[in-house]
Amino acid sequence: MSDILIVDDEKDIRELVSDILRDEGYKTRVAANSDQCMAEIQASEPGLMILDIWLKDSDMDGIDILKRVKRENPGVPIVIISGHGNIEIAVAAIKQGAYDFIEKPFNIDQLMVVIGRAMETSRLRRENTELKRSEGSTTEMIGSSPAFKTMKSHLDKVTKSNGRVMLTGPAGAGKDVAARYIHMNSDRAKAPFITVTCAAINPEGMEVELFGREVPGKSIEPGLLEQANGGVIYFDEVGDMPMGTQSKILRVLVDQQFFRVGGNEKVKVDLRVISSTNRHLPEEIAHGRFREELYHRMNVVPIDVPAIEERREDIPELTDYFIEQLHATQGLPKRALSGEAAALLQTLRWPGNVRQLKNVVERVLILGPDKGEIHVKELPSTDGPSSDDDTVMLSGRLATLPLREARELFEREYLMTQINRFGGNISRTATFVGMERSALHRKLKSLNVVTSSKSGARVARIEDEGDETLDDM
Repeated sequence: MSDILIVDDEKDIRELVSDILRDEGYKTRVAANSDQCMAEIQASEPGLMILDIWLKDSDMDGIDILKRVKRENPGVPIVIISGHGNIEIAVAAIKQGAYDFIEKPFNIDQLMVVIGRAMETSRLRRENTELKRSEGSTTEMIGSSPAFKTMKSHLDKVTKSNGRVMLTGPAGAGKDVAARYIHMNSDRAKAPFITVTCAAINPEGMEVELFGREVPGKSIEPGLLEQANGGVIYFDEVGDMPMGTQSKILRVLVDQQFFRVGGNEKVKVDLRVISSTNRHLPEEIAHGRFREELYHRMNVVPIDVPAIEERREDIPELTDYFIEQLHATQGLPKRALSGEAAALLQTLRWPGNVRQLKNVVERVLILGPDKGEIHVKELPSTDGPSSDDDTVMLSGRLATLPLREARELFEREYLMTQINRFGGNISRTATFVGMERSALHRKLKSLNVVTSSKSGARVARIEDEGDETLDDM
């Protein structure tokens, strides 16, 4: 992106400008007509163009080339030069997106100043774009539970293809991280990753956001689809996309081209599509809220991102990672979890999933001491207010039951929690709770507790009629 393409039908001008720029440390390429110009751009996008407005023996003049380049390569700054300059031509060039207009014969010092400013503007624009793309761009996949390993195995397989992927799972489970992991490990890793937050875009403005806009007499505004050209477009919570936009996105997936809002020329793109949803889209289709054809187009490779309830084994590892991350990015204390605190985190309910866990860790590090282990009393509890003494607070449900029923309910909930904490491993559960494995089997049978597979993991649940006996692991 540091080379400059010089387009002029006069050989002397091309060579003079090229020699001067090379002396200043720039790399240069030259073109004598529109065909050569477009061939050079096709070969590799230049960092800047110096474009003569009048080109002899060319199919397109400078304004035509300017329009096309701004349509297909909007990030390239273009300096227009002309020996027949007037105010009307200069204004027309600027309106079509030219960075500046210089009349021949031009002053070399003036040209160098304009080029320097244009290159710096282009650099700052690219850096700003990259910063926007990198926001929340964590691609670390943390975990070792069976459910996590199953998901990661599926992700690794799709990185080697260009197939469309639909990530399903509850809010906060890490679908965004999974999407970025696919992108960063694919052959499109160096290309853009553009997120379309379907739930956050105003339905009235979604088409402009996606497709961009052309206003007669003004510069072109590229949309998110155009910005993602060559890379990945990620539709976050695609189930929230307005019905009217769904049909147009479907057409893009089929044709890989579209019209900008207000435009009449097709924009061609090369996109890989990844989508995510926390909704059951077949149900949305049945209620007429999502297009069935779009669903089948996007759902080529479905991958389930498990809730944290299905991968409780990963909670200590995730917590350690968040502590390291928050220490590095925010300077928060680097503290370790106590064994009791880790165990408690594994037993709590996490409706907000991994996102909620990270928020809890951040809150503890902000409000807690600067050093020492993180203890149980610093963690949130779903059973009522915390206490510094050893007083046991009964839940309202337990307090209303006779002792025998309360004991049975407690034992069932306690043992199911421990089984899920250890990923369905009965042997590890028995060791932790202090029971022989055979005794634990008998106790679970008496409580009607069984395990079943879900997302590659074993989870405990209440036995239904027809269930098999509890599996040992």
